[in-house]
Amino acid sequence: MRYSRQDKILELIEKYEIETQEMLANLLKDNGYNVTQATVSRDIKELQLVKTLSSGGKSKYAAPYAGTAVNPAAERFVKIFKNTLVNVTSSGNIIVLKTLTGCASAAAEAVDSLDLSSIVGSIAGDNTIFVLVDKEANVPELLKKFKGLIGAR
Repeated sequence: MRYSRQDKILELIEKYEIETQEMLANLLKDNGYNVTQATVSRDIKELQLVKTLSSGGKSKYAAPYAGTAVNPAAERFVKIFKNTLVNVTSSGNIIVLKTLTGCASAAAEAVDSLDLSSIVGSIAGDNTIFVLVDKEANVPELLKKFKGLIGAR
């Protein structure tokens, strides 16, 4: 039910200029979702909705990617990446990123949020991330990028 409701929220904020949680709750109720303000608030947080200016100059809810070149969530994860990455190595077409204990998952989200076409995917443990690269020839460029993010040479 939660995912269905959150999909509906994304649909509604795309279609209407929704200024308040109350407006959103009422629209959800009109669409068959019996919600409380607390539920709407949690959904807004989970979806990482942001307030932007509408064409009429009023504030409205928007998806974090809508109409912007920068994803605020991605910026947070990149900051976490920079602050927690301790080592970058590779073997073949796999890049191994070592992080502070307990930080690999958030750092892997940063890797995924960079949306680099040569990265097939990543797997995170507690302090290690394996990044699968499409071709071994693309590994040096990615190593340079990752080391550049943490200020390493």
